[in-house]
Amino acid sequence: MLGAGFLAIWSDVEAQDLTDYRHWLTREHTTERVTTRGFLASRVFRAARDDINRFFILYELEAPEVLDGEAYLARLNAPTPWSRRIMPKLGNFMRGGGTMVARAGRGEGATIAALRIEKLPASPQELAEALVACDGVAAVQIGATDEARTSVPTTEKGMRKTEGFFSGLLLIEALDLTSLQIALQRARTTIPDVLGGASEPEVYQTVFTLDVRIADFG
Repeated sequence: MLGAGFLAIWSDVEAQDLTDYRHWLTREHTTERVTTRGFLASRVFRAARDDINRFFILYELEAPEVLDGEAYLARLNAPTPWSRRIMPKLGNFMRGGGTMVARAGRGEGATIAALRIEKLPASPQELAEALVACDGVAAVQIGATDEARTSVPTTEKGMRKTEGFFSGLLLIEALDLTSLQIALQRARTTIPDVLGGASEPEVYQTVFTLDVRIADFG
């Protein structure tokens, strides 16, 4: 990711809705989003666990202003029939976007941890560089959520039963599970006060990527 802004979303899907959800996400929704002015790419991940169908979606934005910009709000206020069917079914929905305040490393890792944090580290760039120095870590990104831009009332927001909020995002991308666990342990040691309010570290695997800069929508 190179864009200055981000949008991060977590949600759970019931087993009977999984096929419909995956088709909606890969055949309509992410295309709709990345073809919206200001969106650059979408990355979809699935939690590596058997007891629940949990997904994490990360959108790359040109700038945080995209979140409450005219083009994106127009999309949010005119959901497609397929979106109207899917949105009310999404459980444990969490959504937040804002500014990427630190980045280190290069490329993308197939195994990631996406942690919601309620307190940003004192030196985000130093933390990112310390974690990416761990063996097998490809990239680290830290984002600060903009509550005002994320909380604008829209038609889509009204279709969901609940929508949680978080202050920041810590994304660690690794080449394998062992490398990721070592990086998470280093994070716990380095910034225990930051991770004290974080979501339980959950491992995710890449399932789908769509980048407007290289995709063919013809």
